[in-house]
Amino acid sequence: MTLAAKLTDKQKWQRLLSSLRYSLYVIFHPFDGFWDLSREKRGSLGAANIIVFLVLLVRLLSMQFTPFLFMNVYWPSVNIIQQCLAVLLPLLFFVAGNWGLTTLFEGKGTAKNIYIYTSYSLLPLIFSNYIYIALSYVFSQSEASFLSIINAVFLLWAAVLLLKGLEILHEYSLKQVILSIIS
Repeated sequence: MTLAAKLTDKQKWQRLLSSLRYSLYVIFHPFDGFWDLSREKRGSLGAANIIVFLVLLVRLLSMQFTPFLFMNVYWPSVNIIQQCLAVLLPLLFFVAGNWGLTTLFEGKGTAKNIYIYTSYSLLPLIFSNYIYIALSYVFSQSEASFLSIINAVFLLWAAVLLLKGLEILHEYSLKQVILSIIS
């Protein structure tokens, strides 16, 4: 009997919430967090799926609630499915490509682990979009560069988390991780 079959519904929800709380730990403590993610089974596929869903949701919310000065969206021409695929397809291609390359080059991660690590690395993008929406109501058009800088910082944070996560997962050097990403 598998572990999932033995757990009650309450225990499953507690594990999912614990994994989501742990994702916050991972983004502030990437060395310990990513190590424990797979070695101590602190992360879960459900939490990774929720994070990806939140990335999709915040993308749509930013389109809806960012003022016209900062984002010009004509809603009748917006295709929600296309917007979701613009996030999901690169994510899935990245996971499949990284898994394929690291399989050839003796990486230790499975496709499931790569997906979880990548999803946990996307968490700063959720925060950046919420901050962008909030600050876009405060800043003027002439201060838009500050919003771009804030987005760039959060994007860089997510990239560093991804690099560190894959380095720990595959037991690669930083150079090998970068080569596996750009290949």
